[in-house]
Amino acid sequence: MKHVARKRFGQHFLADSAVIDGIVRAIDPRPGQPMVEIGPGLAALTQPLVERLGRLTVIELDRDLAARLRGHPQLDVVESDVLKVDFATLHARLGAPLRIVGNLPYNISSPILFHLLPVAGLVQDQHFMLQKEVIDRMVATPSTAAYGRLSVMLQWRYEMEDVLFVPPEAFDPPPRVDSAVVRMVPRSQAAAVDPDRLSTLVQVAFSQRRKLLRHTLGRWLEAEGVGQDFDLQRRAEEVPVAEYLSLALAVRPAGA
Repeated sequence: MKHVARKRFGQHFLADSAVIDGIVRAIDPRPGQPMVEIGPGLAALTQPLVERLGRLTVIELDRDLAARLRGHPQLDVVESDVLKVDFATLHARLGAPLRIVGNLPYNISSPILFHLLPVAGLVQDQHFMLQKEVIDRMVATPSTAAYGRLSVMLQWRYEMEDVLFVPPEAFDPPPRVDSAVVRMVPRSQAAAVDPDRLSTLVQVAFSQRRKLLRHTLGRWLEAEGVGQDFDLQRRAEEVPVAEYLSLALAVRPAGA
C-alpha cells in the first residue's frame, strides 16, 4: 500500500536515483561502521546505505513507516521522536564514533541540530539533507545577511561544508524550497565554552541585529561584569565566531 506523506511530520520522500547515488557517494559508508539514520521514510537512502554497511540503526517517528522498516532484517528500528532519543546511549550500544545521516524534516531541522550539539564528541561526522537556506545560515561568514545564531553555535563545534544541491523535483511530494546536503565534522579542539552561556550570549547579541551591540549585548555584558575590551560599536553579524567564544569564556559561570 502506498504511504501518503504526512504534513505534520514534514514528510518529503527522496525519489531521484541520481541524487540518492550522489548522497551515498558523499557519505561513503563502509562495512561495519556504526551509522544512525534519522527519518528513513520509505528507505530510499536507507537501502543503499545498509547494503554497504551490513547493518543500520534508523530513527522513525511515523508508526506505519516504523512497522514497515521492522520487516527489514538488517535494520534496528528506534520508533521515536528524534528529539527524545539519547544519542549517548546509542553510542554506548553501537561503539565507535557514530556516523549520523538523514533527510531532516524541515519544520524541526534546527532543533535537531541543537539536540545533537552536546554529543558532538561522540560523533565521527553528520550528513544531513536540509533546506538550502538553512545550510546557507549554518556555513555563513560574518558580515553577511545569513550569519546569525545558528552560524555561531554550529561553527563553534563543527567544520561544515555544503556538498550537494538537491532540487525540489527530487522529492515526492516536491517541497516549495531548494534543498542541499551538508557535511558536519566535529572539531577535535573546539573551545571549551559552556554551551548555555554561549547560547545566551549569542541570542542576546542577535536579538536586534540591526542595532549596534552597545544597545543589546553591551547591557548584558555590563551586568556580567565583562567585555570592557570588546568593541560594541558593531552589529552582531560583524563579530567573528572566535570573538563570541572568547567572550563566552570570560563570562563567569552561573552562580559563581
